[in-house]
Amino acid sequence: MRIGIVCGYSFDVPGGVQFHVRDLAEHLIATGHEVSVLAPAEEGTPVPDYVVPAGRTVAVPYNGSVARLNFGPVAASRARRWLEEGDFDVLHLHEPIQPSLSMLALWIADGPIVATFHTAMNRSRALQVASPLVRPLLEKITGRIAVSEEARRTVVEHLGGDAVVVPNGVFVDRFAQAHRAEAWCGTDERPTVAFLGRLDEPRKGLPVLAAAIPQVLEQVPGARFLIAGRGEAADYRQSLGHLGDAVTFLGPVSDLEKESLLASVDVYVAPHTGGESFGIVLVEAMSGGAHVVASDIPAFRAVLDGGRYGSLFPNGDARALAAALSASLVDREATRPVRDAAAAAVRRYDWSVVTGEVLAVYETVTASGGHVHEDARSRTVVGRLRAALDGRTEAER
Repeated sequence: MRIGIVCGYSFDVPGGVQFHVRDLAEHLIATGHEVSVLAPAEEGTPVPDYVVPAGRTVAVPYNGSVARLNFGPVAASRARRWLEEGDFDVLHLHEPIQPSLSMLALWIADGPIVATFHTAMNRSRALQVASPLVRPLLEKITGRIAVSEEARRTVVEHLGGDAVVVPNGVFVDRFAQAHRAEAWCGTDERPTVAFLGRLDEPRKGLPVLAAAIPQVLEQVPGARFLIAGRGEAADYRQSLGHLGDAVTFLGPVSDLEKESLLASVDVYVAPHTGGESFGIVLVEAMSGGAHVVASDIPAFRAVLDGGRYGSLFPNGDARALAAALSASLVDREATRPVRDAAAAAVRRYDWSVVTGEVLAVYETVTASGGHVHEDARSRTVVGRLRAALDGRTEAER
């Protein structure tokens, strides 16, 4: 099958959607399919051979984070050329309701189109206003996927219609068989806890963890906290500096380092305060054998099955987080049944399973035959887009 995948977010800056697109593409290629990915990326940026760079992006605040998007006439032209040259059996768009390459491709293309929705949020005024405008575009989508029940809820409440839930995927064995780094492994006297997330995004919960660490050290004096991720750590180093070597900032880590980190530590902590639709890092930590302690936001509660596969604490409650971490570190043997159950449960998220479910959606939408082609209506729509972008009406043009 010839498959075209569009990622709305920049491949210059790693993120959950980009990793999802990358891993799905690579597993599809490994199983014999032809795949091309169109994604924002600066010319000259190292990207996999199957990625077609679509140019630079603009940073846009979105859902408590910063999304780097590519949108406009030049991007539309590149998307059109990619679609014409690809002659795809199915087009798979990720996050098509944002002003991004995915939305442009949806405007331009017609035929078997699948869309994956990754975002989960509560009531959004912006989406409520945009919904009547994007709904005609959404009618072109022949198969909708949501990565979680939370993402599906967002689709239903904001956009109408429904979506089938196909979760994010993980290469489970890469984490289960990862090298255990001595520097990150815990001992009876010095157990280790890992946090992974962008340091400058409060919704990742590092402020909550920072408030809990001194309380944990009162109960477990030898505990070590390994904090990994992009962002400025100066403020946290200053506030936690008095704790000596109890806290280590690792900075950004590679995929291999992340796999090793999660296979080495005793506990993985996810104190995120919201804005999460799934919780892929929880699945990765469970695959590596770490016990997971996470806030009880809906997405994490679903992944941990209400506490069956890890420990949950009330969102934003540093004292409760400290108690949950202390309990997990004081008696690590008591967490073994939970970790064993989690190691079995994560097999459901392995890419060998998830890709099969995605392919089932592809096969359903392509059952009537035909290839993706340019929608005859798209030239008019994109013409109006160009006019709107430069402030002129079609008559003025």
